[in-house]
Amino acid sequence: MEHALGIERRELGGAATAKVLLYAAGILLVAEWIGSFTFKLGPGKVVLLPMIWALLLGAAVGLASARWNSSARLSVPDQFFAAAILQPALLLFVSKLGLMVGSALPKLASAGWALAFQEFGHFVGTILLGLPLALLLGIKREAIGATFSVGREPSLAIIGEKYGMDSAEGRGVLAEYLTGTVFGAVFIAVFAGFVSSLGIFDPLALAMGSGVGSGSMMAAASGAIAAQQDPETAKSVLAFAAASNLITTTIGTYFTLFISLPLAVWGYRVLEPLIGRTTKASAQPEAASPSLGEVRTEAPALGYGGKLLAWIVTAAMALVCDWIAHGTTPLAGLPGIAIMVGATIVGDALARVTGRRIPAVCWVSVVAMFLTSPWSPWASQIAALSSHNDFLGVTTPMLVFAGLSIAKDIPAFRRLGWRIVLVSFVANAGTFIGATLVAQLFHI
Repeated sequence: MEHALGIERRELGGAATAKVLLYAAGILLVAEWIGSFTFKLGPGKVVLLPMIWALLLGAAVGLASARWNSSARLSVPDQFFAAAILQPALLLFVSKLGLMVGSALPKLASAGWALAFQEFGHFVGTILLGLPLALLLGIKREAIGATFSVGREPSLAIIGEKYGMDSAEGRGVLAEYLTGTVFGAVFIAVFAGFVSSLGIFDPLALAMGSGVGSGSMMAAASGAIAAQQDPETAKSVLAFAAASNLITTTIGTYFTLFISLPLAVWGYRVLEPLIGRTTKASAQPEAASPSLGEVRTEAPALGYGGKLLAWIVTAAMALVCDWIAHGTTPLAGLPGIAIMVGATIVGDALARVTGRRIPAVCWVSVVAMFLTSPWSPWASQIAALSSHNDFLGVTTPMLVFAGLSIAKDIPAFRRLGWRIVLVSFVANAGTFIGATLVAQLFHI
């Protein structure tokens, strides 16, 4: 049936796998060698971390190799292989996230109702403002991925598992991720500082609105707010912003999965016939519309062996990142990485046993959080071992594979153009204002 529709699903071949993994390893080493780079942009600054170089270098290799005629060429099927590897790699990131926050669960429980309910504002705000604008600009299903959240790493994992990163929704969330990574901190710092200067909202409500789920954006927004307060209030602003960001990064994963993503899908279904427009951004990518008899390639469905390989390779690359960036030897980082992989395997197994009615991203995060939570008898030992593995060390390999898979979608990104950047800014403003409004209501 799939072949009749012009779709070819290739099995994961050994040569193609080796080629993708070799490119990934080389790009990772170059990205870590470049390191971090910071430059000022207006009143703020942009920080380019190795994970960004990994993403950009992967995309550059894919684009440049299109002109090669040798076996070293990263073909479109190879790029789909990279997208297939990316999806289980994203689960490893979720596992690391769970290990980080398990010990902070008591702190989250005591944070108060304002911190709890402002989470609704974070994710509903992106949809209320971003989705209608995207539809008016002619963006189609990419609008779902771009506006159901601010498009950070957990959002990539959710969209990757549900739709696949080679889908329209996957392109939308990846475009949102790119825009937010490069410009997000600068934009939110200027916007939050301006809103704070109006004197409309309580500083602590603004602080809670700053916890959008990105460390750099939270720091930029809360810093701009704190700079306008007295020293004592400034300390409270930073503390509440950190707590809010922690909740958004952890509990927010479940909000995006069970509330904001279904809401975005429902909103698209209702609003697109009413306000959707046809523009250059509406055109479907050529690869998505094969002519009769033409066969196009889709991301292969990895078997369990393929997913296990992806987890092991990603873990090994994370150890290399920690070694280069922090001097943590692979031997010192191995126990923590092994725990991370183990939590991922158990979570994925639970998802399969339950028929995937609850996605693997949820099971993995629950298993990992339990391991370092107060209810785990080995919490302190596991937390100590996992502390040797840096959060960014897991993120960089993940984005290497994302970068290697991007070139096939460049026509779609070019088609979205400035529109997706504008939608990203509006969605970021929506999440800040939405959460601030809810926090103000419960805090005052």
